[in-house]
Amino acid sequence: MIGYLVSRLIKKIQFPAILRSKIPRTSKVEAGSRVIDSTFGKYSFCGYDCRIFKADIGSFTSIADNVVIGGARHPYEWVSTSPVFYAGRDSVKKKFSEFERPEDPRTVIGNDVWIGSNAMIRAGVQIGNGAVIGMGSVVTKDVPEFEIWAGNPARLLKKRFNDEISQAISESRWWDLPENILQEMAREITNPQRILQVNNGINGI
Repeated sequence: MIGYLVSRLIKKIQFPAILRSKIPRTSKVEAGSRVIDSTFGKYSFCGYDCRIFKADIGSFTSIADNVVIGGARHPYEWVSTSPVFYAGRDSVKKKFSEFERPEDPRTVIGNDVWIGSNAMIRAGVQIGNGAVIGMGSVVTKDVPEFEIWAGNPARLLKKRFNDEISQAISESRWWDLPENILQEMAREITNPQRILQVNNGINGI
């Protein structure tokens, strides 16, 4: 028990490294994670030891431990992919030339997305609202809304809801609602059909 508590304490005191990023007070970046040139929406979090580069992450999104999102791209269309031939600071200090690399694309993670531990998301990928990415997955292409993907490379396993419910949730945009309305809706959060009825009633539809 003592060993476990000491281990947790050591993990907590590592602190996250956040650079040129916007993280709301309601969101959280756990210890040991690096977040660079990225944005988080409200009530989103990433777990321990994540690496997030040039990503825009929506609200209510949950990112487990050891997830990698984005990252620098090596120019594989050149004769060599080695950083000794392009500009910028790298692990290897020697520079034979300093050509500018193509700019790394931004990665977009939607609202209410759940990304399992040890997943890797390629730079430039877009993951739709409500999608789920299984643990250990390698995502190399866009993931549509409300779909569950897993594997290496990741592929569609199933959809979270039927098309009618998915469309209704998407159109409701509940993640953008004021907190007082979310508090009212929270009582029915386990029932997709019922929560849409509550949302429609609140908005007078």
